[in-house]
Amino acid sequence: MTTDGRIRRRNARGCGTCPAHNSTSGLKSSTDLRSFDFVVALAGNPNTGKSTVFNALTGLRQHTGNWPGKTVVRAEGWFAHDNRRYKVVDLPGTYSLHATSLDEEIARDFILFGRPDVTVVVLDANCLERNLNLVLQVLEITDRAVICLNLIDEARRHGLDVDHRRLARELGVPVVPTAARQGEGIPQLIENISGVANQKIICKPFRSRNVPAAINRAVTELAVQIEAAFPGLANARWVALRLLDGDERVREAVRRGELGNLRQQPHTLTTKAEAS
Repeated sequence: MTTDGRIRRRNARGCGTCPAHNSTSGLKSSTDLRSFDFVVALAGNPNTGKSTVFNALTGLRQHTGNWPGKTVVRAEGWFAHDNRRYKVVDLPGTYSLHATSLDEEIARDFILFGRPDVTVVVLDANCLERNLNLVLQVLEITDRAVICLNLIDEARRHGLDVDHRRLARELGVPVVPTAARQGEGIPQLIENISGVANQKIICKPFRSRNVPAAINRAVTELAVQIEAAFPGLANARWVALRLLDGDERVREAVRRGELGNLRQQPHTLTTKAEAS
């Protein structure tokens, strides 16, 4: 059966709806999402100092658990700014959203279907070329991103001069230099997260325009069918691109009608006590 046929068959069965991230349905932690104004996803390659950024943002206001049905640890925390509360989810380190491991699959599903209010991508200022691959993929699926240019102190010691203002212009989203271990740049990072979350900063993310017309038409037509089969699904166009590219994980989710479940799972946390 073709992908189109599977989508039509799934549409005939109907699709369960799932709660938005400010609902407490399915939540298994002491943190009540209704008490938070915004959800922030913290993404990045391994070894970029992402966990240090997480600690700098949240301090001792954090706890750990497992992702539902997984053995992968999930860390959550929060901070307050201008009378608003921000829940921060530290995603597993990932090099790509084209998931090839369980960690990468979890990170991708949260960014794609969890609908965080802001996605912060942590980069190593010493390894921009390698790190920007993930940034460009994130910018394909969200208009609300902030780039944390971490380890800027090490870059300075190595004689590297990173023009973060030009990088922000090129990417179309805020870029904040930080040295999280010393707390450098963290207040500015919080200001930019707040600005994007409250729509005081409007992002215009860079996206490739070099898509052949035939592929663009195919993606548009398939995205319409995906939206019909899974009402309210975020990023249907990105899902269509992955289907056309032969992403087996996404194809299997369509076959089994699991795309709706992928939206729900990111906001469920199993604590270590419950998992044991």
